[in-house]
Amino acid sequence: MRDFFRHNLGLKFISLALAIGLWQVVRHDPVGEIALDVPIEFRNLPENMEISTENIPRAEIRLRGPERLLRNLSRADVHANVDVRGLRPGERTFDLNGAQINRPRGLEIVQVVPSQFRLEFDFRANKKVAVRPRVMGNFAPGYRMGEIRVEPSEVLITGPRKRVEAIEAAITDPIDASGTTVQATFVRHAYVSDPLVQVSDTNPVRVTVMMDKTSASAEQH
Repeated sequence: MRDFFRHNLGLKFISLALAIGLWQVVRHDPVGEIALDVPIEFRNLPENMEISTENIPRAEIRLRGPERLLRNLSRADVHANVDVRGLRPGERTFDLNGAQINRPRGLEIVQVVPSQFRLEFDFRANKKVAVRPRVMGNFAPGYRMGEIRVEPSEVLITGPRKRVEAIEAAITDPIDASGTTVQATFVRHAYVSDPLVQVSDTNPVRVTVMMDKTSASAEQH
């Protein structure tokens, strides 16, 4: 037993001194607080389900701990997680507490705001809708806008079912056809006004505007 304690005695003393020094540093490390604004992450969301609430809340997490840890802390180190496994369509209220907050070891959660939040969920749906071009402009004298051709004439949209069902058509970015006398083709993107519904067809549409002569102009010719 005596030989055991004498073996590498110098290293043992150095290790003990380092441990005591580290304990002294930790013991005298000032304690501080910090508040971080982080997104709420939803885990295990069913494949066929969509969040149909437009404004998803964020979480403000107040943490307390040694200042040496808080100085190097970033939003990427803290996560608010909510498990939505087995979710069904409709409104749902969630609790948000310390058990759902991932943070570095050594930091204490002081407060989570909001402690509760409410969201609505719906099945994902797809639908094809017509494309309605927005054509405007000051046309040349003796001409008026005639036929408008759109290719493709329909686009596929996707999103929460109720919101998708409420949309009748997609529209294009504005098209200024000023000065067109025969016909002109414009390339524009189609979109829908609901921010939770997306146009799945990412390719732009081609809008061809054809002009007609007015009756007065036709008689002169």
